Amino acid sequence: MNSRLILNSLKKGSNISKFLATNNVTKVVSYKANFLSSLSYSPKCLNLTGPAITRNQQSSIHLSNVFLNEIITIESPVFAESISEGNFVYVKQVGESVKAGEIIANIETDKTILELKAPQDGVIEEYLVEDNSSIKGKSPAIKFKVGAVSGQSAANAEPVSKPVEEKKPEERKEPTQEPTQTPIPTSMPEIPPKPQQPISSVPISQIPVVPFTPSTTQQADINKISGSRSETRIKMNRMRQTIANRLKTAQNTCAMLTTFNEINMGNLVDLRKTYNDQFQKRHKLKLGFMSAFVKASATALMDQPVVNAVIENNEIVYRDYVDISVAVATPKGLVVPVLRNVEKMNYADIEKEIAALGEKARNNSLAIEDMQGGTFTISNGGVFGSLFGTPIINLPQSAILGMHGIFDRPVAINGQVVIRPMMYVALTYDHRLIDGREAVTFLRKIKSAVEDPRTLLLDI
Repeated sequence: MNSRLILNSLKKGSNISKFLATNNVTKVVSYKANFLSSLSYSPKCLNLTGPAITRNQQSSIHLSNVFLNEIITIESPVFAESISEGNFVYVKQVGESVKAGEIIANIETDKTILELKAPQDGVIEEYLVEDNSSIKGKSPAIKFKVGAVSGQSAANAEPVSKPVEEKKPEERKEPTQEPTQTPIPTSMPEIPPKPQQPISSVPISQIPVVPFTPSTTQQADINKISGSRSETRIKMNRMRQTIANRLKTAQNTCAMLTTFNEINMGNLVDLRKTYNDQFQKRHKLKLGFMSAFVKASATALMDQPVVNAVIENNEIVYRDYVDISVAVATPKGLVVPVLRNVEKMNYADIEKEIAALGEKARNNSLAIEDMQGGTFTISNGGVFGSLFGTPIINLPQSAILGMHGIFDRPVAINGQVVIRPMMYVALTYDHRLIDGREAVTFLRKIKSAVEDPRTLLLDI
C-alpha cells in the first residue's frame, strides 16, 4: 500500500471506514509522520464530513499528530506569578514504561507540589533536567516515547497467541543443514591422580564465621536510630526551605507578643454528643471542633477589625472580608489552605470546606490558589496532644490563634471545684499594629463564642 493508493481511494468518495476495514490499518499507521508529510493534500481533501461517513463512523475515527514510537517533549507547567522556579524530583527512571496519567516526576515549589503525568502510554526516553535540580515554568523536562514498551516490560509481558495454521505433511521441509558429527575417540580418557591428603583437614566447627556487614552504599533509614553512630545528609526540599525562611522572616519583622486564655469545652462537647448523628445524617460529615473555632474567630475579627488588618509600606490595610487560613500538617511540611468569606458561613459550610481542603492536602493536589491570601490563621496543635505553645505569625498577616489539646482539669465554677474538659488557647499578634487591649478583647470574644455558641445566634 502506498500514499497514491490511499488518496485515490479517498478522492473517489469511498467510505473511509470501509476502506480502513478492508485494508491493513497498521500499515497505514506505520507510515507515521513521514507518510503525512509526503502528502500534498490538506486534511480537508479527506472529506471526513461528507455523506460517505455517518455520524457514528466519524466518532470512531481519531486523527492525531502523535503516533506510535514518536518521541515528544514534556514541559513543566506554567507557575504562578509568586513562584519563579521549583525543584525537579524523579519518580520514574529512564527506560521505565508508564501508563497514561501515571506520575513521572514532581516539581516541589515554595507552596505546593506539581505533578508531571504521562500524556499517553509509553517509555521515558530521557530526563532533560537533573534530579533535585531547579526548573522554571514552561521548560523542557522529559523526552517521552509514545506507545513504546521498555525491554523489561516486554520480557515480562505474555506473548500474544497467534492462530495456528494447519500445514500439510508434504509442505514440511527437511532441514538442509546436516548435523555435525563428533569424532569417535580412539583411546580411553586419562584418570585424574588420587589426592595424597584430604582437601580440608580443619573441622567445620573451627572455621570462623564472618559476620555480615551491610554495604555503606545503602541509604540509611532516617526514621530509625539503630545506634551505628553514622550520619546521613539529605537535601531540604524547597517547601521546607520556604517555611524556614518565612518563619525566620516573621520573627525578624514582627514585634510578636502572645496572650493566653483557657476555654471550658464542656458545652461544645455536649453539643457534639447531642447533634453529631443528626448533623452527620444531613451533611454526610462529622461535626468537629474546628468549625466552632473558625466561626468564633470570624465573629471576633468582625468585632475587632484591626486584628484583620495588615501593615504594608507604612500604611494600615483594613479588609472588609474574613479569609481564615487553617494550618494542615503534611509529610512534605506545613501548608495553610484558606477558607474564603468565613463571615458568611455556618458550621456546616465550614466543615464541608475544611473536609475538601484536607482531602486535597492528603492527595498533594492543593493548588496555589488554595493557599494564597488569608487574613488570619488558626493552628491546631491539639491534634498531636499539645498542652501549651506560642504560634508564630503567618506573614503577611498580623495574628494567629493556637489551639491545644483538651484535658480534664479541676476548675472553680460558682465556688465549687469541678472537673471540666479544658483547652488552653494562645493568640500571637503583631504589637506594631495591635495593642494589648484589642488582643485580649479579641481572645475573650473567641472564648465566649466557643463556651456558649448561643451567643452567636443572639449576636452578643
